Amino acid sequence: QVQFVASGGGLVQSGGSLRLSCAASGSTFSINAMGWYRQAPGKQRDLVAGISSGGTTTYGDSVKGRFTISRDNAANTVYLQMNSLKPEDTAVYYCNAALRSQGWAPRFDDWGQGTQVTVSS
Repeated sequence: QVQFVASGGGLVQSGGSLRLSCAASGSTFSINAMGWYRQAPGKQRDLVAGISSGGTTTYGDSVKGRFTISRDNAANTVYLQMNSLKPEDTAVYYCNAALRSQGWAPRFDDWGQGTQVTVSS
């Protein structure tokens, strides 16, 4: 099993920036692709960005050009740099291993606690 601990969220004004981190522990040798996902109140959890073990990336349409995903394989950590934040980016952000062949679907059921991002207008 793998555990994910996300951090770095907070309250920021519109146009501001945040950098999220997610550390994976446990059976991390089984992880290839990683993804950041977010869930706003009353909405489903969606993919924000994904990154393969080789560094190939994908982004949701609403965050392209504003967010950047990166990873440190040695530290089993994935990052999400978020710039030009908008109120609609407000959500709880989670990370998980991703199944690239299945549209970057999340791999594990245990999401961890996530980290809250709130963007004020």
